[in-house]
Amino acid sequence: MIRRFDSDTALLVIDVQKGVDRLDYYGGPNGRRNNPEAESNMLALLAEWRDRGRTVAFTIHDSREPGSPLKLSLETGEQKPGFEPAADDIVVVKDVNSGFIGTSLEIDLRRAGIDRLAIVGFFTNMCVETTTRMAGNLGFDTYLVPDCCAASNRIGPDGVDHDPEAVHQMTVANLHGEFCTTLGLDQAVALLT
Repeated sequence: MIRRFDSDTALLVIDVQKGVDRLDYYGGPNGRRNNPEAESNMLALLAEWRDRGRTVAFTIHDSREPGSPLKLSLETGEQKPGFEPAADDIVVVKDVNSGFIGTSLEIDLRRAGIDRLAIVGFFTNMCVETTTRMAGNLGFDTYLVPDCCAASNRIGPDGVDHDPEAVHQMTVANLHGEFCTTLGLDQAVALLT
């Protein structure tokens, strides 16, 4: 049963960094993504969350991969405008796909009294998926807001270029009902009121 997002629920914002715009890195020379409204949707949800004084957590990716645009030493590692963490937000820096591996995220959330998460960010099929799966496995009551996420196209081992919307939808289908409950942006906002 879905219940109201109270003080036990944090908004977890995953990897909203300038480097996610380097779609050639993620999807090849014809790199592209779905959901061009992802950032504006995330900012709307983040504003609603902050207006109610609820806990916000961020993961920031500092990749181990050579050539990755998600390195904090690069300008592309910076947060996108509007996604700068506030002084009292939970912030962890990660170097793998999951926000829970090698970070204090679980401990920080539990110390803050958080047992429910609403997850948004980049990319649906990469760090969002991995973090969502682990959140569910760790026992958090986990919600994904796909309107506030985006996926890149992916080139399969057979050379097939998989459409970013199809990648996004399949990832959401794999997660929903097994690792999380998916909600639309309007549903997530309504659960805050």
